Amino acid sequence: MTTAAVLLAAGSGSRMGHKPKSLLELNGEPLIRRSARQLLDAGVTQLVVVLGHYAADIEAPLNGLPVHKIYNPDPDMGLVSSQRLGLQAVNADTGTVVMSLADQPLVTTDDIHTLLQAFAQRATDTDMLFPWVNGQPGNPVLLSARARADILAGDSDYGCKEWRQSHAAQTHKLPSDNLHFITDLDRPEDVAGFEKTHGMKLQWPPAWTD
Repeated sequence: MTTAAVLLAAGSGSRMGHKPKSLLELNGEPLIRRSARQLLDAGVTQLVVVLGHYAADIEAPLNGLPVHKIYNPDPDMGLVSSQRLGLQAVNADTGTVVMSLADQPLVTTDDIHTLLQAFAQRATDTDMLFPWVNGQPGNPVLLSARARADILAGDSDYGCKEWRQSHAAQTHKLPSDNLHFITDLDRPEDVAGFEKTHGMKLQWPPAWTD
């Protein structure tokens, strides 16, 4: 049984002023490439990147990485549509799926290893695991083959959150104090707050600079 990852990067960035969040650069590296690299370095055997809005811009930084790019034909249908497309593209023999977001600048390979190790040691009736930090659910989320199959058997609006809500007994919240798992970027003020809190500069590439 292998481990795959689905990296979601299809959104319109409407709350970010209609800019692609995953193209923000940390230490000169676009977040989409950084996120993909961290997952690959963690040992996933298949990485599916779901693109939609700004696909041509976002896929360019992935050049040279062993990723499988798929395109959401209607990304405005929302996150669930991208989740389902990514899960459909995962190889049939996959045992674990890491569902990851492309706008989490602090998640590292070690963080992903921590989640994978916890999932490998989970109770036999656990089919979803996610970090639980300061009373908040975090990302990435890990799914078993059974949870993946259940989600894909559901309606078009049935995704990871919906599965979790209807399968509480099969879901494990992994307690953590690691803020990496709940640090994401939705709005311009999140970028400013990130820089103030962490002392690291996030920059837009020239094409997206106002």
